[in-house]
Amino acid sequence: MEDRIITYGGQAVIEGVLMRGQKALAIAMRAPNGEIVVHTEPLSGLYQSAIAKIPFLRGVILLSDALALGMKALTRSANLQSGEDEKIEGPALYLTLAVSLAFAIALFFLAPYGIGKLADWLVALAGWSGGGNVWVIAAAEGLARLLLAVGYIWAIGKMPEIARVFQYHGAEHKTINAFEAGADLTPESVARFPLEHPRCGTSFLLTLLILSIFAFSLLHPLAWVWQVLGRVLLIPVLAGIAVEYIRWTANHLDSALVRALVKPNFALQSLTTREPDRAMLEVAIRAFEEMRKAEQTSLSAP
Repeated sequence: MEDRIITYGGQAVIEGVLMRGQKALAIAMRAPNGEIVVHTEPLSGLYQSAIAKIPFLRGVILLSDALALGMKALTRSANLQSGEDEKIEGPALYLTLAVSLAFAIALFFLAPYGIGKLADWLVALAGWSGGGNVWVIAAAEGLARLLLAVGYIWAIGKMPEIARVFQYHGAEHKTINAFEAGADLTPESVARFPLEHPRCGTSFLLTLLILSIFAFSLLHPLAWVWQVLGRVLLIPVLAGIAVEYIRWTANHLDSALVRALVKPNFALQSLTTREPDRAMLEVAIRAFEEMRKAEQTSLSAP
């Protein structure tokens, strides 16, 4: 059976698109027979709670919930393709999410720290420094982190299955851009809009990585144990800051300075998006329209 894909902020699942609003979400999926199957559900009260209005804190909490929603979408889509009744839910779902996060933290946050220490040792060995040079470690670590992230995205983008993920990601962006511009949501109309979007998860990732370069450099005077723990413990803090930065830039694109600031984010999105075909645009549009209907139903409910 052909593997299919769903994207949620660029996250690979099965063939289809997840669109999340303020009160509801919709998942549009291509069934094996080619039909578009849609699932909608209301979001938890977390998204309308007081916590969702607290700057910095809201980013961490809502991001965590968004990851769980993406995993649930994966399960639902896989069940559609296989026709099996078995589901990944409860502890198994969160264990899978925890393992994925642990891998990401080890690869993109802890491994670069080791590379930075290695670079410092090599510099000291060459006689250019006495070792323990904060600037050498910070520069090597930051460069390694960026290269690992960009290289990883570039490499997986060469896989045909992931290339289709990136096409659906592009369809998602084009649909949202068309809606925000007030254009008709038809494949022909949506296809004319750009692939980049300021609130993309790729932009969040790059912002998080750049913030980590500056934040982690402050940890070098500490004992190595606290340097390692600090890199893990600071991730939620930096994630909250990154979310607020993305929100701010998205709301101030009329400023030439902000447009200049987001250029690196848009450049990285060129690796995580591809031009979608008509069928993909149809799925993205259907997901968005069904999400909007669910939102309106939720708002009109007593």
